[in-house]
Amino acid sequence: MQLSEQEIIRREKLNGLRQLGINPYPADLFPVNHTSKQVKENFEEGKKVIISGRIMSIRDQGKACFAELQDSTGRIQLYVNRDMLCPGEDKTLYNQVFKKLTDLGDFVGIEGELFTTKVGAQCVRVDHFTFLSKTLRPLPLPKTDEDGKVYDAFNDAELRYRMRYVDLVVNPHVKEVFVKRTKLFNAMRTFFNDRGYFEVETPILQSIPGGAAARPFITHHNSLDIPLYMRIANELYLKRLIVGGFDGVYEFSKNFRNEGMDRTHNPEFTAMEIYVAYKDYNWMMEFTENLLEYCALQVNGTTDATFGEYNVNFKAPYARVTMTDAIIQFTGFDISGKSEDEIRKAALGMGIQVDDTMGKGKLIDEIFGAKCEGNFIQPTFITDYPKEMSPLCKEHRSNPELTERFELMVCGKEIANAYSELNDPIDQRERFEAQLKLADRGDDEAMFIDNDFLRALEYGMPPTSGLGIGMDRLIMFLTNNQSIQEVLFFPQMRPEKKQVELTDDEKVIIEILKTSNNIGLSELKEKTALSGKKWDAAMKGLAKHALVKVNVDGELKTVELKS
Repeated sequence: MQLSEQEIIRREKLNGLRQLGINPYPADLFPVNHTSKQVKENFEEGKKVIISGRIMSIRDQGKACFAELQDSTGRIQLYVNRDMLCPGEDKTLYNQVFKKLTDLGDFVGIEGELFTTKVGAQCVRVDHFTFLSKTLRPLPLPKTDEDGKVYDAFNDAELRYRMRYVDLVVNPHVKEVFVKRTKLFNAMRTFFNDRGYFEVETPILQSIPGGAAARPFITHHNSLDIPLYMRIANELYLKRLIVGGFDGVYEFSKNFRNEGMDRTHNPEFTAMEIYVAYKDYNWMMEFTENLLEYCALQVNGTTDATFGEYNVNFKAPYARVTMTDAIIQFTGFDISGKSEDEIRKAALGMGIQVDDTMGKGKLIDEIFGAKCEGNFIQPTFITDYPKEMSPLCKEHRSNPELTERFELMVCGKEIANAYSELNDPIDQRERFEAQLKLADRGDDEAMFIDNDFLRALEYGMPPTSGLGIGMDRLIMFLTNNQSIQEVLFFPQMRPEKKQVELTDDEKVIIEILKTSNNIGLSELKEKTALSGKKWDAAMKGLAKHALVKVNVDGELKTVELKS
């Protein structure tokens, strides 16, 4: 393992601690009785406290040091005086352990007394110092100059997401996003539980990936020797529980969809779905707007939220617009009564890319997505979707071409989807069979037929309304984050590129190519001044690591760096 100079020095300090008889990773409980926040909120001159955390800064003043200690609640200043820490003749704990063997980022335990400095700062005078954990890598700590300008901030998005554990330490404001995320889940649970609805768990590994139109992840169960699918939705299992006699069930589920990644999509995401018997989508609209108003208040203390350039208000009630009216409003095209070919022709006329695998429902979805949804900034219910778009939804009570469905749009994005649930098993079977025909045409997101779910419906499901909310997107809106990666502790990332160790001869070639890329092979060899044997070995090594490419055009050979 190639270590940096600082990593080597820290390992030497680790050995130095051990040579002094200090265990750098003690197993003993450390009896913390205060956090930094508690110290500040209940500050009392002369009070004895026991705290712990990371050392984040040290200002050496010879026989004394000021330091900052960071714990889970914030930072507190420490005053470390040599003679107070080491009242006897042996000053090793101060001179060696604290000043020479302690690094920024190390975990320490502190016992001390509270006092106020001459400049009015709250401080802990350190009476006892315990080493709790030695860090072997330096933290990427930002620096602030006299004018308050910050340098070397740890703000590279890929590094932050890949090393969230570092991000949380050096960018404490990031933690607040995840505190609010937990507040959101707790608020939603409270809202449901207070109304008597029951939290449940359903399978993640499923024999049939049902409940949504999406491409699943596939795995294999060795013992049963069958393929299994990672859950794309939990809808069909929750409806089985309504069949079984529950009046209201909900679940926060991890779902997995083998689809593209962007600022609003992660292949693993969290959804909440709730199903309530004897209700319809009109009731669910009112329920949803009251739910989100309550959650916004619990998370932020206000129904107002900022999202980029927009100010959004989650206070109920929300506007209601039918999908047909929305498409007419923004395109002038009325989808009512139109055939698949007419809708395809209209989409092409609007400059929307379509193909032959798309049925009527998907064509309408493409038109709405391209021309309409970005216009809805304030929370707006889009209602009454065409039947072809909603295979699990009940036919509209006054228009057989439509379904009783709504989606909630905020800032041009869908965050909730709800139905009056289809409970006619014969109609449901016909809808599934229509999905099979779409699959035969090449639609890899068409739904599977779930015969066990159909059997459950044949035993009878009462009138029911269901709601699904994308929790990751909702917390994005409540915390003003434009990227879903910002609200996931550990978002999915591409594999980290392994660092390639190059020989000195290989480095010579790379440096020349950085300034003279796509240079002639013979010219490059001449510039390196390498012997034939060294040249051959270096070029073979670079080719093995796929760092260079030799292009041949007749007798001309050139070399270029590969990106």
